Amino acid sequence: MIDGLFSPLWRAISQLDDRAFLGVVAHSVFWSALFFLGIHAAVIWAVHGPLALHGWWAWGADALGAVGASLLALWLFMPVAAAIGTLFIERIARAVERRWYPGLPPGEAAPLAAQMWDGVAVALRILGLNVIALLLALFIPGLGLIAAWAIGAFAFGRGLFVAVAMRRMPRGAAEALYRRNRVAVLAQGGVLALASYVPALNLLIPVIGTAAMVHVLDRALAAAPEGALRG
Repeated sequence: MIDGLFSPLWRAISQLDDRAFLGVVAHSVFWSALFFLGIHAAVIWAVHGPLALHGWWAWGADALGAVGASLLALWLFMPVAAAIGTLFIERIARAVERRWYPGLPPGEAAPLAAQMWDGVAVALRILGLNVIALLLALFIPGLGLIAAWAIGAFAFGRGLFVAVAMRRMPRGAAEALYRRNRVAVLAQGGVLALASYVPALNLLIPVIGTAAMVHVLDRALAAAPEGALRG
């Protein structure tokens, strides 16, 4: 049963040698590197520049700033990864469908504007919820990490699934399909949320997460009752 529940992730991982996947990974590495460098530079400047410190004080401030920047960048990686993923959903989904579902007929996609806005909303939702989790971690140690994981599982899972599903159906139908397949969706999301805290591995999340949700969607479509996909 466990193997079946997580088979979408296994299938997604098995396709990492796909040229389309590798291209998205390269883009993810590039943009993520810019993000981390930007965070580091901004935090170090904010700590060192305005204070005009010298000697050991400057060294200590820079060291604390670098550590803080790394922690902040790690904490904010989930919304950044989600934003990156939504930019390449179509490319990844097509690669998965070419390999695993070549006979899949075209669906009735939601309007392009709705799909784009949903992608932005996913990233903003994760960002907002992670700010809440960060505050919990500061005031209630331990609870914030658990909250951040749960938030990531929900946001990655639901957000990527609905975004993938909207390629084939209106938003209302995509959300209804998510509710009927919540366990499978959140199971993948939980693993993705854990992976987001592992350096290097987290760069694969936009690719693996989107690919896994294409497989979850295929199962969901096969099990959906007739007429359930009308939004």
